[in-house]
Amino acid sequence: MPQTGLPPLRQIELPILQDLPELKIRTDQDVEVWKSTKGYADYLLFLHRLSEAVVDCTLPLPGPQLYTPSLFDSSSSQEIDRILALLDTLSDWVDEIPPLQTPQRFGNLAFRTWGARLEERSDDLLSDLLGEKFASASPYLKPYLLTSFGSFLRMDYGTGHESSFAIFLLCLTLIRFLQPDPDEERHLVLSVFVRYLQLCWKLQDVYKLEPAGSHGVWGLDDYTFLGYIFGSGQLRDQTDITVASVLNPPLPQSNLYFMSIMRIHQVKHGPFYEHSSQLHSIAVGVPNWGKVHSGLFKMYEAEVLGKRVVVQHLPLGGLMEWNTHGDQRHAPAMSRDAFTTADTRAPWAHRR
Repeated sequence: MPQTGLPPLRQIELPILQDLPELKIRTDQDVEVWKSTKGYADYLLFLHRLSEAVVDCTLPLPGPQLYTPSLFDSSSSQEIDRILALLDTLSDWVDEIPPLQTPQRFGNLAFRTWGARLEERSDDLLSDLLGEKFASASPYLKPYLLTSFGSFLRMDYGTGHESSFAIFLLCLTLIRFLQPDPDEERHLVLSVFVRYLQLCWKLQDVYKLEPAGSHGVWGLDDYTFLGYIFGSGQLRDQTDITVASVLNPPLPQSNLYFMSIMRIHQVKHGPFYEHSSQLHSIAVGVPNWGKVHSGLFKMYEAEVLGKRVVVQHLPLGGLMEWNTHGDQRHAPAMSRDAFTTADTRAPWAHRR
């Protein structure tokens, strides 16, 4: 599946000469500086390439498909398999560290024990993942791994942590541990990111993690965002499944958008239009998946990457280069299909 119009992702040679990543965003002005950096442009390009790689691909599942363009092939590289093994190890730790019997509604203290184990064993995990050839990159990857699963202090999880994991995958690609080709990128979404989401859902359920910076009913989702971008990318070019079909659960687990919607139905009760008004507005107000996909990208830039309270916790620098550059040729342009609105909280509500 060709990645039409998208430039290749650049390569950063080892050994890495940049300073180690650190917290750099403290003010709203720092957010604007970040948007002009090479790291920011690399990240946007990476997300667009991942989305393009899964267009017309369905997740493997038993039974008939609603549409059958290209069933995802489960064969993967050794590098992908190593990342999946790392995530499986982290999932096993949840079984080994049961929740404590405490009365709190949110934030079981056992999550801090899980997090302490991750911090203690992260060097070994990365060593097993990277091997000798890429070992020198470990200090540049470790901050993103440690911030990918939630805050062990606040015992919460949100889109900033999800972005940390995506940046972790970006960094692995920049050093060419992973290859920036459509097959590898497809596996990053439909194998690795799916497994990551399943682990995060397990952490949220077992340790009762609080949503980090939730917008309540005005937010897209209490915990996550990228699943909707990738899932709408899967559905973007087909016409058999309408946007409004999400209002008729249960939905087949054939794409990340439907997976994410069904997850909401597992953890929330009551009318969908009340607890998930953004998603309901998309379903009733956006005519096709192409507009959903481009609009979600715009919303992600505004409501996640453009919010200081979210990105101030992201380590930046290192492989996420903080250097600014004079042109934005390798930052993909926003599609003209993207809906425009001054109020990014609920852009679809204005399409009535």
